[in-house]
Amino acid sequence: MHSWTDTLRFAFQPVVNLTTGGVAGLEILARPETGDILAEARRNPELDGRLAVLAVRAAARKETLLPLHVNVFAGTLADLGGLTPLHTAVRESGRLPWEVTIDIGPPYTHVPQQALLEAVRALRAQGFRISADGVGDGDVPLRLLTDMAPDLVKLDASLLVRPAAVRAMRTLCEQLGALLSVEGVETELQCAAAVSAGAQLAQGELFAPPARLPAADVYVPPRPSGVLPVPKSGPSVREFVRPAALLPATASAGQVRALLTGSPEVSGVLLVDVNGLPVRSVHRSRFLLSMSGRYGHALYADRPAAKLGDPPRTVGVDATAWEVLDVVAVGGRGRTSDDVAVVDRTGRCVGVVRLADLVRALAESRVEEAARLNPLTRLPGSDAITGEVDRRIADGRPFALSWLDVDHFKQVNDGAGFAAGDELIRSVGRALQHAASGSTRVGHIGGDDFLVLAEPEWLDPLAASMLDAPWSAGGRPVTLSLATVLCLPGSVTDHRQAAACLAPLKKAAKSLQGASWVLGRAGLPGHEIRRGSGTAPAQAGCAVAEPGLG
Repeated sequence: MHSWTDTLRFAFQPVVNLTTGGVAGLEILARPETGDILAEARRNPELDGRLAVLAVRAAARKETLLPLHVNVFAGTLADLGGLTPLHTAVRESGRLPWEVTIDIGPPYTHVPQQALLEAVRALRAQGFRISADGVGDGDVPLRLLTDMAPDLVKLDASLLVRPAAVRAMRTLCEQLGALLSVEGVETELQCAAAVSAGAQLAQGELFAPPARLPAADVYVPPRPSGVLPVPKSGPSVREFVRPAALLPATASAGQVRALLTGSPEVSGVLLVDVNGLPVRSVHRSRFLLSMSGRYGHALYADRPAAKLGDPPRTVGVDATAWEVLDVVAVGGRGRTSDDVAVVDRTGRCVGVVRLADLVRALAESRVEEAARLNPLTRLPGSDAITGEVDRRIADGRPFALSWLDVDHFKQVNDGAGFAAGDELIRSVGRALQHAASGSTRVGHIGGDDFLVLAEPEWLDPLAASMLDAPWSAGGRPVTLSLATVLCLPGSVTDHRQAAACLAPLKKAAKSLQGASWVLGRAGLPGHEIRRGSGTAPAQAGCAVAEPGLG
């Protein structure tokens, strides 16, 4: 008598790292040839748990070293209270639990939340990684999502037409310490939108369709200019993590050699203890050179591979790319090509980063950044400031956006000459950079116009340093005008609305005599004159709509 398992096949779809273009893992998808096993599994937790076990065994038969993503319904976990058979199957396949991510999928309706959270804690205690699947297109409550604290959040590609929602989810992921992935990506436009919104991972037909054999090569569109996220402290190491080749600390040199010779794409092996903590790092070239020498195989094959390894270089999962470079720079030059292990808060290895990936990405970001700098002041343009404005809005942080320029600058150029005018602009730019404190960002948007994004508490020192200084061009005294809009959480939705509030305030400041400063509050009419003499237009305020910054 035939069993339903006789007609069940599994397909593998790559999960792609959008920064490196490498395959970060494989999602295993059940593909029944007859019947609707998945619909039945949704109603039958025991069947769903068995499908997860079969998925792991199918991956073992394909001998893939890539991390695995195994799908389980939320109701299954809540009902079974964990997946003991899955843990057994993972161990029997020679894999480690932290190489397996449990993709918890909807529906969540009527699922006992406390039971689900207890099952998630049990899986995490066993070493499994947790992914919240179907977010944005499913029914997972936000409160439950934050309580689950997943390692990965998977969004449906349909949400890409709502970039504000994706950016907000990226912000939530950063707070939870999770990565953001987009599923179902089919076009290059969707891929660009995912990158622009801050997603680190993606999967879909664009990269590679589900296939019976695990795909090693995928198609990743070139990253469009200007969409590389540049966090304040540098790109996160999460954007560059590759799967790690892991073996137990007790592995023999022969076992390591078999892994390396059978997997030419693997640059090194990490030996980990029973808790997944790296204890030795085996570099591919140095190891194989030792093994291939005279008597090398006879001397080392049955001995512990740890004797041919080095102390591992590790960074935390919250490190930046620059911090990884600092780690690489420490020690002998002979180890600059070694993989750096990325560890979570418990010290467990979650992957590796390669120096080549970091150098390439950082070089590209520097080239793009340089292209956006104003050639006169070497300050970034409006894009860098407006991008940071949107991030602060998404974070719910108060901020002050200011517009500063030189009064009657055309007359300065006409009277003192353009060289004196250029030198004045350079001096103002240098003074702004010197006055910037904390997380203050300064931009030069052209001519004599500057943008300043600051914390509200830095406004008074910044204004005093710029407006009280004696400015001149070609011996002629010059004054500056400053307009500021204070934006509290919820007062503006994006940088365009903040710009619309700022434009009439600038007009009000320019109508005053001498060094001037006008301050308004987003969402409220009127303004406050803090510097300058004369009468500014009473209607100046956020109610006046003007074009965006540019």
